Amino acid sequence: MLSIFKFLHIAGVVIWVGGMFFAWMCLRPVAAANLEPPVRLKLWADVFARFFPWVWGSVLAILPSGTLMLLATGFKQSPPRWHAMLLLGLVMSAIFVYVFVVPYSRLKAAVAGQNWTDGAKALGQIRQLIGTNLILGCVTIAVATLGQLPG
Repeated sequence: MLSIFKFLHIAGVVIWVGGMFFAWMCLRPVAAANLEPPVRLKLWADVFARFFPWVWGSVLAILPSGTLMLLATGFKQSPPRWHAMLLLGLVMSAIFVYVFVVPYSRLKAAVAGQNWTDGAKALGQIRQLIGTNLILGCVTIAVATLGQLPG
């Protein structure tokens, strides 16, 4: 049973962090260089509409599976890095929920109303928060694979 939780956990991380890496490092620079604001903002609204359900699924796979694995080994007996991973996962999840509820809602409304100035502001905030989550995700992967806090 723990192997199923581990699979769900790792699959969720791959989808979420991998998707953020692709968006940040590949899609964002190309879209910024080649698309005018109305087209770029519509593209991002459509991309997020497809990606964010996968993130919700990832969060719903990562947090419960990680928590169950932590509890299965004994919360107090589990390695400190697992506690660090839980904390980082909770922070990342809170950031994602905020992105989804606040700036993503603003982006969708701005694109629907063709308000490109407000859409650009919302997209800028999403970009910064996804960048933060990407860094946190990479730190979490480092904690998980290196067996200690980086540094």
